[in-house]
Amino acid sequence: QVQLVESGGGLVQAGGSLRLSCAASGSIFSINLMGWYRQTPQNERELVASITSDGKTNYVDSVKGRFTISRDNAKNTVYLQMNSLKPEDTAVYYCKAIVRVTSKIYHDMYWGQGTQVTVSS
Repeated sequence: QVQLVESGGGLVQAGGSLRLSCAASGSIFSINLMGWYRQTPQNERELVASITSDGKTNYVDSVKGRFTISRDNAKNTVYLQMNSLKPEDTAVYYCKAIVRVTSKIYHDMYWGQGTQVTVSS
């Protein structure tokens, strides 16, 4: 099994910044992708940003130019630098990883527990 441990959420004023971290641990053979999703009571969980093992990134349009995803493959860790935060960024942010564990052939999807990001106006 794989565990994803998230940190870095909190309360920030509009225009401020936060940096989220997610570290994967367990019997990991390889990680194809790590990413961040967010969810509110009003909205379904949506992709915020993702990054592949070779560095290819993808962002939802609403965060382009403000958020930056990065990773440290040696540490199995992904980061989300969030700048110029807006109230509409308020959500629970979940880390996702597509992981192959040592005992399996196929990759499976794993989720973190979520971390709250609140942006006040």
